[in-house]
Amino acid sequence: MAGSGTAHLRPAAETLLRVEDLVVEFPVGGGRVVHAVSGISFDIAKGETLGLVGESGCGKSTTGRAILQLPKPTSGAVVLNGQNLAGVTTDQMRELRTDIQMIFQDPISSLNPRRAVGEVVAEPLHVWGPAEKNAQWEIVAKMLDAVGIDPDSARHKFPHEFSGGQCQRISIARALVLEPELIICDEPVSSLDVSVQAQILNLLEDLKAQYGLTLVFIAHDLAVVKNISDRVAVMYLGKMCEISESDELYNHPAHPYTRLLLESLPIPDPEVELDRSVSEDDELPSPIPPPSGCRFRTRCPLADQVCTDVEPTMRRINDDHYVACHHPLVPIDEVSVGLS
Repeated sequence: MAGSGTAHLRPAAETLLRVEDLVVEFPVGGGRVVHAVSGISFDIAKGETLGLVGESGCGKSTTGRAILQLPKPTSGAVVLNGQNLAGVTTDQMRELRTDIQMIFQDPISSLNPRRAVGEVVAEPLHVWGPAEKNAQWEIVAKMLDAVGIDPDSARHKFPHEFSGGQCQRISIARALVLEPELIICDEPVSSLDVSVQAQILNLLEDLKAQYGLTLVFIAHDLAVVKNISDRVAVMYLGKMCEISESDELYNHPAHPYTRLLLESLPIPDPEVELDRSVSEDDELPSPIPPPSGCRFRTRCPLADQVCTDVEPTMRRINDDHYVACHHPLVPIDEVSVGLS
């Protein structure tokens, strides 16, 4: 599956963020290495939302953190507004992170339990200003109000006094106080009830329009990603396998893994018979080391010898739909044959 290649990347002048050949590896002793992210590439235009999806262990959260240089990638380029973050000093990176903020998966544990909400949201301003307390509070109150939290009521309360959904709103307010260009949302609704998920997703859409935000939305639920993303990138075991405009990918999945993810979405009908065609033994292979060739081949019904021997590269299906597969489910655009 998921292969390498950069045929799907747009001209650098058209993008806010460009990630190229990103590699993140973790030594685990005995000369063994976890290949968490293995040479993936993608880009995001200003004001766009990119959905990054895949099952647990595929490397999507590691990718989000590597954009922030936490951890610093093993190799590859992360270019924000024309500047490669991999080549900057620690002090420069601290300043650049004011333009990139992150919303974490667990809204409660991401907030300091010993600080009142007013202090939690204002903490970035203690470093980057303004220095005057009243000016800081004006910004904090504005952001809390923007996310639907009453500023005066919340100011002196602590995180444990709020629900999970309210804590996530507070986390979003904290991410917004420095007016970043890019926000990385690491499964921001996965721990919330369905009704609260919808509220948070609607809030992110409203804030995106109001503040001109660019979002990387990481999730394993394709139904959630479809509703908020302009483009969707599918990851598997540290590799990118497909990227496309949202509706196109859902209507015409080109990779067997993407189709598998779509077929796994539950149908809200008790009369529908469960699909038991996927074996319980079809588990994610180990990233120490990953399979040769196409990493999805051990679970793919279309796999053959070429999938074992040759890693696929990104090829174009149509205008903005690319897939890394030797046996795509839709025809490859003949124009793209020379691009991979």
